[in-house]
Amino acid sequence: MRITHSLNSVLERWLPEQRLFLKSDKTTRFLRLRPVTQLIALGGIALVFGWSIIASSILAIDAISAGSSRDQARRSQDAFEARLTDLSAERDSRAAEAVAAQNRFAVALDQVSRMQSQLLESEALRRELETGLGAVQASLQEAVTAQHQARDDADHPGGLPAARTTELQAALDILSGELKQAATDRADAVQQAEDARRLAEAVTLERDQIVARNDEILTQLEDAVTVSVKPLDDMFRSVGMNPDDILQTVRRGYSGQGGPLNPVGYSSSGNAEISQGEAKANEILITLDQMNSYRIAVEKMPLAMPVQSAFRYTSPFGRRWGRAHEGIDMAAPVGTPVYATAEGKVIFAGWQRGYGNLIKIQHELGTETRYGHLSKIRVKAGQKISRGSRIGDMGNTGRSTGSHLHYEVRVNGRAVNPMSFIKAAQNVF
Repeated sequence: MRITHSLNSVLERWLPEQRLFLKSDKTTRFLRLRPVTQLIALGGIALVFGWSIIASSILAIDAISAGSSRDQARRSQDAFEARLTDLSAERDSRAAEAVAAQNRFAVALDQVSRMQSQLLESEALRRELETGLGAVQASLQEAVTAQHQARDDADHPGGLPAARTTELQAALDILSGELKQAATDRADAVQQAEDARRLAEAVTLERDQIVARNDEILTQLEDAVTVSVKPLDDMFRSVGMNPDDILQTVRRGYSGQGGPLNPVGYSSSGNAEISQGEAKANEILITLDQMNSYRIAVEKMPLAMPVQSAFRYTSPFGRRWGRAHEGIDMAAPVGTPVYATAEGKVIFAGWQRGYGNLIKIQHELGTETRYGHLSKIRVKAGQKISRGSRIGDMGNTGRSTGSHLHYEVRVNGRAVNPMSFIKAAQNVF
C-alpha cells in the first residue's frame, strides 16, 4: 500500500485523480480513478492499438508477398514451357541434321562403292589388255619373221608367191592397228583408275568430316537433354517419389505401337564410327523419352497453387498442439475461390468430421489432394476436373477458428508436405 501511495503521488502530477459520478434517481455514487489505474488503462489501450497496427502490417506484407509469389510462379511456369518448346525445336533440328548427315554419308558410301567397282573393272581390263598385248607382240614377232622369210624367198627363185607376201603384209598391218588401239585403251583405263582413286579419297575425307560433325551434334544434343532431365529427376526425389516408378507408370499408360512392317535394307559398307554414332543417337532418344515421360508426369502432379488470390499461411505441415497437422492452412476471406491443383477425379465431396465441407481429388501417379473447411462445394463425386478448375469457396466449416483453406497432398495414401510440391514446381518452372 505504501508503494502504491508513493506511485500515485509521483504520477498525480501528470495524471491527476479523476472521479466518475454515477447518479440514479435516489442515490449518487462515484468511481475514483487513481493515477496508477489511469496509467494501466492507457497502457492497455496503447498495447491494443500497437497490436492492431502490427497485425495489419503483417497482413499487408503477406498479401504483397503472396501476390509476388503467385506472379513469380506464373512467370516461372511460362519460362519452363518456353524452355521445353525451345528444347523440342532444338531436338528436332538436331535430329534433322543427323538424318541429313546420315543420308549424305550413305550417298558418299554408295559413290565409293561404285568407284571401287569401276577401279576393279579397270584393273581387270588392264590385265586383259596386257595379255592381249603380249599375244599381239607374239603375233607381230611371228609376222615379222614371216615377212623376212617371204623376202628371202622372193629374192631366191622358187620362193613364196607374191599373194602370200601380200597376205602377210595385211596381217601385219591389222596387228599393228590392234596394238595401237590396245595401247590407247590401256592408257585410258589407267587414267580412269587414277581418277577413281582420287574420287574415292575425296569421298572418304568427306565421309570422315560428316562423321565428325554428326558426332559433335550428337554430343551437344546429349548434353542439352541431360541438363534438362536432372532438375526433373531432383524434383520428384524432393517430394519423396521414386523417379523410376514414375517413368514405368507413365510408359504403361503411353505404350501404344502399330503400323505396317516392311523389310529392312542393310548396308555392308558400314564402319565403327557409324556404329558408335548410332549407339549415341539411341542413348539420346532414350534420354528424350525419359524427359518426355517426366513432362507428362509433371502435368499430372498437383503442382499448382490452390488459392490464387491474396492469402497468408497460418499453419505449416507437421505437429500442432500435440497432434499431427497433415496439411497447410491458407487464410483469406470467406468465399475466396479454391482451385484444383492438378487434373483428376473427385472421389469425395461433402461433410466430414473435423474437415467440415471437404473435397478429395484422386490424381494419377498415386497422388491425392484434399481441400477442407469450404463454405461452398462446386463439384460432385465422380466428376472429372482439370488443373485450375474452380472447385469450391473458402470458408470456416468444421473444426476451424476462422476462414481458411486446409490443403493436403497424399502420395500412395501417406500425407506429405504440400510445400515440397509448391517449392519443387518453383525450382523447375
